[in-house]
Amino acid sequence: MSQPLIELKNVSKKYGFKEGLRNINLSLSKGGIIGLVGTNGSGKSTLLKLLAGFVQPSKGSVLISGQKANRRRGDIVAFQSDKEALYPFYTVEETLRFSDKVFPSFDLKKAYELISHFHLDLKQPVKNLSKGYLARLKMAVTLARKLPLTLMDEPLSGIDPIARGEMIQNIASHIDLEQQTLLLSTHEVDEIEHLLDHVILLHEGKVVYSENVELLRESRNVSVLEIMKEVAK
Repeated sequence: MSQPLIELKNVSKKYGFKEGLRNINLSLSKGGIIGLVGTNGSGKSTLLKLLAGFVQPSKGSVLISGQKANRRRGDIVAFQSDKEALYPFYTVEETLRFSDKVFPSFDLKKAYELISHFHLDLKQPVKNLSKGYLARLKMAVTLARKLPLTLMDEPLSGIDPIARGEMIQNIASHIDLEQQTLLLSTHEVDEIEHLLDHVILLHEGKVVYSENVELLRESRNVSVLEIMKEVAK
């Protein structure tokens, strides 16, 4: 059996007296698109930050390709935070060229293609971008890194409903589904469900489901969104 790409063993994360994640056990192999879903406060962002090495577990271990997750794993993990992470004084093009210097895995040609597909103006200053176009730029910078694991925290946040369908298709088309794994958290479950190979459903810091989407639908005869609503009751 091949080594899992992602492995969490008895992982809990506390913030003071508040428990963000409780005794999480996960094992995920390489390849495909994984949806991380759940209501606000369920622990989605915390789980992604643990995988990216931005925070450490209070208990248990988080492994990426058999090694402890930490911020120095930029050779294998790309992370798009839900927070602002771009320099406002750069233009879009300067952001791409800066990223090309900072990230060894960055594919500048692919980045330009994404910028074109996302209808971004290369000369536009980042500080002047709307929330939706800033989200597109962050997405382009993240997807231009050719790495085994890409983590995206609410990448569709701020993008208007009319444009989201196009953006979702662009995300899927720029991932090598055999060699790369995309794990993204989202509230837009109904819009991305048709793309998902696997779903992780969190509720109150616990994993309720970690299943192949097709098998889950066949066994329950309901959509992922319906299961999420059922759990949240």
